Amino acid sequence: MNPSAPTPAAPHFRRPTARAGLALAAAALMAGCAQVPNPSPNDPWESYNRGMYRFNDTVDRAVLKPIATGYETVTPRPVRTCIHNIFGNLADVWSGVNSLLQGRGRDFVDTFGRVLFNSTAGLGGCIDVASMHGARRIPNDLGMTLGVWGLGQGPYFVMPFLGPSTVRDSAAFAASLASPVSPTSAVFAIDNVPVRNSLLGLYIVDTRASLLEADRLVDQIALDKYSFIRDAYLQRRKAMLDSRQQGGRASTEESLEHVPAPADQGLPVYEDPDATPAQ
Repeated sequence: MNPSAPTPAAPHFRRPTARAGLALAAAALMAGCAQVPNPSPNDPWESYNRGMYRFNDTVDRAVLKPIATGYETVTPRPVRTCIHNIFGNLADVWSGVNSLLQGRGRDFVDTFGRVLFNSTAGLGGCIDVASMHGARRIPNDLGMTLGVWGLGQGPYFVMPFLGPSTVRDSAAFAASLASPVSPTSAVFAIDNVPVRNSLLGLYIVDTRASLLEADRLVDQIALDKYSFIRDAYLQRRKAMLDSRQQGGRASTEESLEHVPAPADQGLPVYEDPDATPAQ
């Protein structure tokens, strides 16, 4: 070894991505430090959840929300609608599978009828012609299926980066990633890595952009955004599960009478899929 050779400098993280990764990891570790003395009965992990909510909100405001806002600004509405409908058409396949697992044969048939109709007459799902003809979307997922099967939801749980959930819904989400028919399975099946990653990024941006209007309304009316989002999430999931456990006998108004009105609170409408569409 040449003694005159310069000693290699100690490696340090020069790339912004590495520094950002360290900052995010540190924030995640600190997320549960602030203690809530009297947590809600539905939220025994509130100390952790509030910390993780603040972490997620910081990431969202720094990265996702500006990108989604820019996407909304520069992308024409018909293009955004087409993209959103295509991803929605893929999600309908997963909803139909879960309707079948729940023993809801009518929902299964109606959902796959939607998929076939939109995939053909709707140009691959770009145009939601099924909704135009009164065939409404029937949202469903593995968390609902586990609930119908009798598994309790467990405590409220804020997932890193992904937001509101419960123990049951978080486990179901993890399991759905391995499913060949989940909403993102078609994207992950693409072998071309740049194309696959681009579509996955577009899916994330489209999902975030679809929440911008509700986000603006929540900012205006909620004194405590964390509590508002938690309560709205838990009430929505309970209403969806109740409608399935009751076999669709409850009307939309009955199953959601305890949920803040969408027009007032900026929440989407969660309808009973078995209710007859208004003419």
